[in-house]
Formats: sequence, structure tokens, C-alpha cells
Amino acid sequence: MKIVNLRTRDAGVTLRYRCDGLSLSLGDAVMIEMESGEEIAFVAQEPYVEDSREDIPSVKRLASEKELDKYYDICAKEKEAFFKCKELIAARNIEMNLVDCEYTFDMKKLTFYFTADGRVDFRELVKDLAYTFRTRIELRQIGSRDQAKLVGGIGMCGRELCCCSFLNRFAPVNLKLARSQGLSLNPGKLNGACGRLMCCLQFEKEAYDDAHRRLPEPGARIRTSSGMGVVTDVNYIEETVSVKFVSENDTEIEKFSWAELEDLNRDMAKRNRGNAGNFKDYPDMNGAFDDSESEDE
Repeated sequence: MKIVNLRTRDAGVTLRYRCDGLSLSLGDAVMIEMESGEEIAFVAQEPYVEDSREDIPSVKRLASEKELDKYYDICAKEKEAFFKCKELIAARNIEMNLVDCEYTFDMKKLTFYFTADGRVDFRELVKDLAYTFRTRIELRQIGSRDQAKLVGGIGMCGRELCCCSFLNRFAPVNLKLARSQGLSLNPGKLNGACGRLMCCLQFEKEAYDDAHRRLPEPGARIRTSSGMGVVTDVNYIEETVSVKFVSENDTEIEKFSWAELEDLNRDMAKRNRGNAGNFKDYPDMNGAFDDSESEDE
């Protein structure tokens, strides 16, 4: 089947739709069916052929000029609604930070997204908004990760944020992942645009878990071609170990590829499989990290 990745907003994850029989290019506007009804979406990636048995919805048709004009009119109205809502929030003196707002394509519903430190009583605000915009109003409180996903941005890697490009669901991310990868516990390097631990720490978890099962931990005594020694450092990416040898007159550190030593240390590798994931504790970072499990989408 022929698949195309679409976006309904400038930021946010892409949606997979079938486009059999349609000739689409990057940036083309199409009409699709969503839970909220018929919506306009834009091609975010050139169509590609995929052999899949998933139940993937189909693109309805190319958007007409009239539908495109309506979309741009809705975008202008969303900007007006955003600033009007901020005025009403200030007038009610409510502790909340408005992030974005979105009309459905039929303009029967207007959703406002906001962040707040705790629960917010916005019942009176909803009445004000319903009276002002004469449509169904929904206020949705979101977390910091959802805010980054909604607003978009560029990560420190120079690429578009994962949460607004391909991640459809947030996975739990905590400091244990950083420790297992031997990363420096520096908030400036580990926190993403949302202020919480970067989602990409989760991407290589399985690779590091496998390396921890096979490679020794620092402090372990292992056999080498030069004799018995103590592991002082482990590079899980290169799969190399630095080994310290102590003699009567000298102390020497030599670096080995684990592939050279694995056969000599089969018994130790078996013990490691039972201890994988037991990492040493680190001092409290005084709240510099938010390593709680991230909220689902």
C-alpha cells in the first residue's frame, strides 16, 4: 500500500494515512477523517510504499481552494482567540499559562491548551469564553512534555524535537537510564526543551542493557592475555575495558577490546546477567532533574 505522513498543525507528530491512487507531493493539502470530524492536513513526507497489514485510514481527497481559504481563515481566528483568552485569564486572575488554541475544521469546537502548577478552577473562564466565541469550549491542561510537542522546536542535536516529529507516545524516562549509559549528571546536557529528561535517553536502553549483561562493571577482576587485572573503566559504546595491573614496582593500565577477553571470562559474564541494571547511587541533585515518569499523550 502507498503511505503518506501528514500533519494537521505546524508542530506535532505525523499521522500515517493511505493515499492509494493519489499523486501527492511535500506540502500538499488533503482532507482526512479524524475523531473530531473532517480536518485538513498537509503532506509532511513524500509518499512511500509499505507492505503492511495495519488498519490504516485513507486520505479522502485533495483539499480544494475553498477549503484552503477556510483553513487560513481559521488560523487567523485562532490567533485572535488566543490573545482574547489571555485577556480573560488576566481579568479573572487565574494562575495558568496559555500555550495554544485550536478550532476544529467545522469551527464547532474551540480547544485551549494550558499549563499550571496544580489544579485550576476555570469554570467561570469557560463561561466567559463560551459567551465570547459562541461555540463549544474545551480547556485542556497539559504537561511540559506535551507543551514542547505542541509548540515544537529544535533539540540540542540540531534536529526537530522527537516529540513533535515521530513520537506518538511518551515513554517513562528517569535518571537510571543516564547512569546506565555512563553520562554526566549535568541538567544542561540531559534536560530537553521541555525542562525534563530527554526522551532520547530511552532510545538506546536495550543496547546498554545488553552491554551491561555482557561486559564487566568497574572494580571487577578479570582475566586478560597479560594476566589478572582490575577493571577501572568501561566504554559501552566501543565495548572496551581499561584494566589496571599492579606489580611490586609499578602500576599499569591497559585498554582491551572485550571481544578479545570474553572467552577468558565466560563465568563472569554469566554472573553479570543476573546483576544487570544494578547501578551505584548518585548524590541528590537538589531537584535539578525531573526524573519522574513522563505523562502519556
